[in-house]
Amino acid sequence: MIHEVVADIDDTTSEIVIVVHWSGGVHSEIRLPKRRRGQRSSTSADIIAAVRELALIASDDLIAGLLNRNGLKTGYGNRWTRERVTSLRSHHRIPVFQAAVDGVEPWLNLSDAARILNIASKTLRRAAEAGEIKASRPLPDGVWIFARAALATDAAKSIAERARNNVRRPAGPARGQQSLFPSTT
Repeated sequence: MIHEVVADIDDTTSEIVIVVHWSGGVHSEIRLPKRRRGQRSSTSADIIAAVRELALIASDDLIAGLLNRNGLKTGYGNRWTRERVTSLRSHHRIPVFQAAVDGVEPWLNLSDAARILNIASKTLRRAAEAGEIKASRPLPDGVWIFARAALATDAAKSIAERARNNVRRPAGPARGQQSLFPSTT
């Protein structure tokens, strides 16, 4: 089928030119972009750092979804899958997420942390955005991560107390507010 393959470099267009000579006399030309000096096809350090933090609270499937939702791509420009996240974690020696055996997770997402403090998620999110409580958000359109130890600090207790005592501006919907979608049950 193939008589010979000739590869050459076209310096003007910075491409690798491959010409396939078929046994019937037909020639096919394939042009591939040439990698430039210093050009890398590896995942950015920001994504690796985000995966390192997200692995504290999330499975590889969830991490892949969060990376895709933020429009982030692999080093080769592909969308993220569970397998690609697993490979990245393995390569960079990032431990896999495992739920705590005793059920007391050392790292929590926003809703779990708010449930522990017995306040609304919105209140806790606003406190984290204001820097009143230590939390991290590895991706702009992603989850908040709280250390369980941060929820036992005086700052967290102050936020919870202030939220419970603030009758003027409750964090949730107003008491008299009607539902846009009435119940059908």
